Amino acid sequence: MAKFGDHPTLPQPIEDLLMEQVHTVFLKADCPPRIKQGSIGELKLIEVESDQNWDTLRMEALQEELVELVEDNRHRSDCFLEIDRKGCQVVQLGDLRVSCAWPPFADAREITIVRPVAKLSLGDYELDERLIARLADHHRGVFICGRPGSGKTTLAQAIAEYLDTDIGAMVKTMEAPRDLQLADRITQYAPLEGDLEKTAEIIFLVRPDFVIFDEVRRTRDFEIFADVRLAGVGLLGVTHANSALEAIQRLIGKVELGLVSQVLDTIIHVEAGQIQQVLELRMTVKPPTGMQEELARPVIEVVEFPSGKITHEMFAFGSEIAVVPVDGRASTGVSPLKALARDQLVHMIQQWVGVQCQVQFKGETSATIYAPQNMIPTLIGKGGENVRQLQDELGGMHLSIESFEDMPEGLAAPKRGHWEDVSDRRSRESRAWERQNRGNKSRKGKKNRR
Repeated sequence: MAKFGDHPTLPQPIEDLLMEQVHTVFLKADCPPRIKQGSIGELKLIEVESDQNWDTLRMEALQEELVELVEDNRHRSDCFLEIDRKGCQVVQLGDLRVSCAWPPFADAREITIVRPVAKLSLGDYELDERLIARLADHHRGVFICGRPGSGKTTLAQAIAEYLDTDIGAMVKTMEAPRDLQLADRITQYAPLEGDLEKTAEIIFLVRPDFVIFDEVRRTRDFEIFADVRLAGVGLLGVTHANSALEAIQRLIGKVELGLVSQVLDTIIHVEAGQIQQVLELRMTVKPPTGMQEELARPVIEVVEFPSGKITHEMFAFGSEIAVVPVDGRASTGVSPLKALARDQLVHMIQQWVGVQCQVQFKGETSATIYAPQNMIPTLIGKGGENVRQLQDELGGMHLSIESFEDMPEGLAAPKRGHWEDVSDRRSRESRAWERQNRGNKSRKGKKNRR
């Protein structure tokens, strides 16, 4: 397999661009070459002065030379043609991944060469011993998340080699393309016949203790991740997300809520090559924070590791999956659970009777719904049936229904829609006209008395 810093000798113009700490080389026809240089988290894009003529013909010849290098180094297991499609080729040359694109896929010929910024061991991260012990228990579901270039893959490589060397676990990988820098005895699998699901079927047959799933992006990737994890295989997925919480939310909807904590129990957020946050998922049965005791339900707690502080709760709320902060209030002073309840109420009423409404909370467990006068009987339902159903779905919150006309100042009624009853509008206009005339008569009477 590929070794850090080891690759066949490339054409001299490319070798000249692969200077110290160069992570990526960007070549495009009729454009000056650019490089991305620096340490993890501090990469800078720099335009390089060059005497070379980077026209279309030169780029085409350069691509042919790189593909020929694969043939010349067929004896090396780290040199191969990974992808060959109309308008695109991806080549692995040692520790370098070379992506070539040309029309009609790209607007012009382009070659991008990527290499790892660093090769680190788990000891280089100076991790908390409790986190190392957690990772040593390789029967887990782990996500490493972060932005592109944040050091996710470097950490995944360090964990894989730690499990292989120090723990003695059988480690395999699923990658597209295969570019992790790992020990020779760690087998790296590509999509079998272009399908990672078929790769997963083979994974089960070779009985690994732990699998590295690089680049979990598409919906199908998350489903394959869940399938492999639920089969009892320890699994580490690398995915793009701006935070650990966003990585969890990417899994929601692709896996049933009751299975989320079985599929994924540890989320590691990496930024600038450093671990910024570690979250743990725990399944419990309890009432979500702010709800009454009798409304207990399955709740997934999002817990900071190793402090044990609960930051968010995930639970079924009506027909939606809610991810709610445990403490803190929105800028409006409304708690997250109340804001969620308000949005759910407005949405449900919109679905039921096609009208918009306004909601005001009167306390921790009560709220008033303001709706058009002509729709109030429909919302209440026969014998209060509809209101009771709403109250049950909102965790036992007491609800009362009033007209827009009774709405206090500070709350704005939704814009008039197709639901407005013409008789209601005429009645309001009539009352407004009566109040205006009554005021005029009063003023006229005072004037005559003078």
